[in-house]
Amino acid sequence: MQFEWSDGMTVCCKPYIAIIGDVKNSRKIPNRNEIQTKLRTVLDELNEKYKNEIASNFMITLGDEFQGLLHSGKFTLDMILTIERKMYPICFRFGIGVGEICTTINRYIPLGADGPAYHMARAMITEIKQSENKNKRTMVHMKIWIENQNDINMLINSTFSLCAAVQSRWTERQREVIYNYLDSMESQRDLAQRMGINQSSINKKLTTSHFYTFQNAMETVTHVLKDIEAYRYV
Repeated sequence: MQFEWSDGMTVCCKPYIAIIGDVKNSRKIPNRNEIQTKLRTVLDELNEKYKNEIASNFMITLGDEFQGLLHSGKFTLDMILTIERKMYPICFRFGIGVGEICTTINRYIPLGADGPAYHMARAMITEIKQSENKNKRTMVHMKIWIENQNDINMLINSTFSLCAAVQSRWTERQREVIYNYLDSMESQRDLAQRMGINQSSINKKLTTSHFYTFQNAMETVTHVLKDIEAYRYV
C-alpha cells in the first residue's frame, strides 16, 4: 500500500508523520518541573535511538506539550508506547497527522515547521479533548488522520480505541509485568527470575491482561503505517 496522493493526474508528494503529545491534567500535577525534566530525557533518548527515522527531533514546545516529525511510519507506535511506559503514571493524548510539510524542516528544532501533517495532528488532539469533555463512552487517547485515507483512518482509530479499553483494565501489577517485559525483551523465565516471581505468574498476567491481543493489534497498525515514508533530504 502506497500513501501518495494526487490532484487526479500527478502525484504531489510523499507524506511526513507529525506527532503531537499533550499531557493530560497537567495543571493538577504537583511536581511539574520534575515531570518536564523526565519527559525531556525520554524524548532525547528517542531522538538518539530513532535518529534515522526522525525528520525533526521530538521537543517540548509548551509546558505540557511536545512534538516531533518522522520520515517513516514503521516505528511511530514504538515511540509513542515508549513514552507512555517511561512516563507512567502521567497520561498523554497523542495526535498523529500524516501529510505534507510546507515549510523548511529543521532537524534539531521542530518549532516553525508547518503543513497539513501538523494541522491534522493538532486536529486529532482537539477531537480527543472534545470526546473527553462530552463524556463519550468511546475510550481514546490516541488518534491518527492520514490525508485522503478515510477508511483506513476509521479502522486504525477504532483499533486505538479498543486498545485503550484493554489498557484501562490493567491492574498495577499487570502493568508492571507488561512494561518490564516490553522494556527488557527478556524471556518470561528471565523476567520472572529478575522480578523474583514464578514464570507461571508472568504468563498468567500477560494472558489475563489481554496483552497479546493488545500487542497483535498494535503490530497490525504498524504493518499499515510502515508503508508511509517521506522523501529524505540530506
